[in-house]
Amino acid sequence: MARIVQKYGGTSVGSAQRIEHVAARIEKAVAHGNELVVVVSAMGKSTDVLVDLAKQMTESPSKREMDMLLSTGEQVTISLLAMALHKRGIEAISFTGWQAGIKTEESHGNARISDIQTDRMEAELGNGKVVIVAGFQGVTQSGEITTLGRGGSDTTAVALAAALKASRCEIYTDVTGVFTTDPRFVKQARKLHSISYDEMLEMANLGAGVLHPRAVEFAKNYEIPLMVASSMVDEPGTMIEEEVTMEQNLVVRGIAFENDVTKITVAGLPNKIDALSTLFSTLSKNQINVDIIIQNQSDDKHVDISFSITQSSLKETIAILEEAKSELEFSSIHYEEDLAKVSIIGSGMVSNPGVAANMFNVLAENDIFIKMVSTSEIKVSVVVKEEDMVLAVEMLHQAFQLAEEEAAVV
Repeated sequence: MARIVQKYGGTSVGSAQRIEHVAARIEKAVAHGNELVVVVSAMGKSTDVLVDLAKQMTESPSKREMDMLLSTGEQVTISLLAMALHKRGIEAISFTGWQAGIKTEESHGNARISDIQTDRMEAELGNGKVVIVAGFQGVTQSGEITTLGRGGSDTTAVALAAALKASRCEIYTDVTGVFTTDPRFVKQARKLHSISYDEMLEMANLGAGVLHPRAVEFAKNYEIPLMVASSMVDEPGTMIEEEVTMEQNLVVRGIAFENDVTKITVAGLPNKIDALSTLFSTLSKNQINVDIIIQNQSDDKHVDISFSITQSSLKETIAILEEAKSELEFSSIHYEEDLAKVSIIGSGMVSNPGVAANMFNVLAENDIFIKMVSTSEIKVSVVVKEEDMVLAVEMLHQAFQLAEEEAAVV
């Protein structure tokens, strides 16, 4: 008998019929003798509906009250799923985040899990029940309900798998697994049989929306085998684990991309030893996330610093910099919008020189101008015009032969 944590996303539980379908899947797993903990998201777009309701009340709702409101979405799903299982003769019990013992830091809107007290869940599993837990939420030491931010249900599932020492965690969604790139944009995208934690973490951080980075971090840190599969069809998904057993000859395993990128250049900063630390400390204090950074020497006394941010944080970033202009001592700010980031990812890149050069050659051959570059041992990211994003992904996918089951080493 295996202990398994399953997670079903909002699309998978988006209607009464789909909840019944999930109940049928759970019934099969129970029939095979497994102990099951099931984490669910809010139904379909119900979280968006709640956000819209809040905006009808006020343009600036408090973070505490938003957590109180948004946490109700998952509570609807857990109770309905429990009812569907009871109808099938399966003993089940639903828990909110706080009932499941999920403790978080004292932060609203994007809290991190600090501890999970598993006593109550262990007791119910011991009584032969399926335990259903509301994802995306927890409670602070002082008793405040919190939410975990984007991808919070994924994080809940993997954290529970670690705390309960589950044999694996299964993430069920509306896609059949992890693909070499987004199949909605590239028809030749191919589902991967397996991928390493590090590769998946890079893909998640770089725009692949199938899993949230925090969930992958949890899985890696606690060595929880993680499977991503579809709840709609019965076919094998993608296994995420430390040692990849399939397709080990792939140098590049996948291509991630995201738009909503803006490049900012702070020109004429004094060429002082603390110029960079002062600039980025100012941005960090105001929760501005900075990605790719480039420094250029403009003359003996000044440097220009370029960095990328999200489009949505542009106005706030400029306002923060202008307010700190006397301290930072720069001469001007320039920015370029409508950009995108395209990244190639693969653990084989570390031992195969020339991968970045090949990427740059492919882009040059297709008249795609590179505006910024960032590298690590297992990825190369470039910033290009947003209008060139899909073409860049298609050409790189083709160049690195990712559509082929056994790709050649490049």
